[in-house]
Amino acid sequence: MAEMKYVFGPVPSRRLGNSLGISPIPKKACNYSCIYCQLGRTDKMTNQRQEYFKLEDILAEFELCLKDQDKFDIVTVVGEGEPTLYSRLGELIAALKARTTKPVAVITNSALMYDPQVRSDLMKADIVLPSLDSYDAETFRKVDRPYGSLDFEAIYQGLVQFSQEYTGQLWMEIMLVRDINDSDFALEQFKKLLSAIRYDRVYINTPVRPPAESFVQVCTPETIEKAVALLGGISIDMLSSGSFFSEIPDDYEAILSIIGRHPMNQFEVTSFLSSRGNCDTQSIFARLAADPKVERVEYKGFYTYRLR
Repeated sequence: MAEMKYVFGPVPSRRLGNSLGISPIPKKACNYSCIYCQLGRTDKMTNQRQEYFKLEDILAEFELCLKDQDKFDIVTVVGEGEPTLYSRLGELIAALKARTTKPVAVITNSALMYDPQVRSDLMKADIVLPSLDSYDAETFRKVDRPYGSLDFEAIYQGLVQFSQEYTGQLWMEIMLVRDINDSDFALEQFKKLLSAIRYDRVYINTPVRPPAESFVQVCTPETIEKAVALLGGISIDMLSSGSFFSEIPDDYEAILSIIGRHPMNQFEVTSFLSSRGNCDTQSIFARLAADPKVERVEYKGFYTYRLR
């Protein structure tokens, strides 16, 4: 099968199982430039919704994957930036649901929750996973580094309103960064914000893959435990991950296809190769290290690979 432009995976998700990803926007097109982003710094800052790719082309690729529905648990509109920037998101979700019985999820940074049309589009999804990384305008600028016109309070109020009207599963996620938004005061503020939101779960996360900025540090286990207890949350670190999958026959090309959208660490690369019967990991790692298209980042004592 030729490399796909809009559909990828399935990739293992600690929250969603084996997830078939749908990316309706160009790489790094986003209205945030989060300090912890695993894709690196945002280089296409925008808050303009548009049909970046033809809906029909995305759906044509998706239909090619339907013969392998046993290989994925869920369809996730996630993108390589912010998927709610796709102007035909509501139509995309509805069309995906018309073609599969698997649940359709959307992972969003919440930035456009103030927009009634975005909220209406998201109503069609089975699961929505919005981020809430900041508790006031100051931490919003520090952590999420938003597009200039975005207002923290308007986004938060939009999220509250969406939660009151949405009938699917709402799974909140809070990304905690050491010494930036993980203090006792910060956790108390997050608790207050969450009290107005109708949600089903709240996941507590800390950067586990190489972040956009080198000063970003993971929280201590004690802080994560405290956040989980105070917020009634679930630590993502406690969830297990599955296996990567690709239909591309060539092992190296398959890895390049995956890391273009989802960084893989050295252990995930080894596990992926093993699942395909390839034991010659040394030559693959040598090619990755020499490939100018690949960025190899040392983080937390091991290497992670992503496309530049």
